[in-house]
Amino acid sequence: MEFCYIIDVLNKTKRRAAFDRPAGGHVGTAMDLIGRDLACVRGQREIFAGLDFRVGQGEALILLGPNGAGKSSLLRLIAGLVRPTEGLVALEGGDPELTVPEQAHYLGHQDALKPSLTVAENLGFWIDVLDGERAAMAEALTAVALDEIADLPAGYLSAGQRRRLSIARLVAVERPVWLLDEPTSALDAASQERLAALMTAHLAGGGLLLAATHGPLGLAGTRELRLGGRA
Repeated sequence: MEFCYIIDVLNKTKRRAAFDRPAGGHVGTAMDLIGRDLACVRGQREIFAGLDFRVGQGEALILLGPNGAGKSSLLRLIAGLVRPTEGLVALEGGDPELTVPEQAHYLGHQDALKPSLTVAENLGFWIDVLDGERAAMAEALTAVALDEIADLPAGYLSAGQRRRLSIARLVAVERPVWLLDEPTSALDAASQERLAALMTAHLAGGGLLLAATHGPLGLAGTRELRLGGRA
């Protein structure tokens, strides 16, 4: 019943999603996130070069590889936090007036929360920053099972609860692209299943995602991109 509710939450908020709006004035335009001939250098070290990928609506691309292979760097590059030394990233069929990062959610290793603010206040801050609607807060907190502690300061949260609060902004403010770096980190089994349901609903609604992970995410029909880094 809980996972059915999660899917219903995402369906209700889909009207705010970038992938639910006409792109370039054409209703039903297919959406593809593409990377072409990408190269990334950090600290005078080449992380990867000549990298190509394409992810379409409803698709999940799983990034695999050892530590140092460039999985996190690729996600940060797409999110606009790292500049490619070569190549380009584009969202074909997306909103032409927005950049790729403006149409994406990035969930990194760090949970960007202020300990002195409550659970609700932290999520409200991100809703405002991401130009969302405060009305979506209650449903988002329920989707990650934090609604009963909405008034608790974030400084009292466990690592798993902090992670779930970070995931809540993916639900509260709909964006077509999810970039997830080890999204199951610190989550218990029940929370991992809840996240899998959220990701499944996102894909079913026409979204797409890229995820770097060392373990299973509970998603069916995923494609894989293996990066061969140097330690």
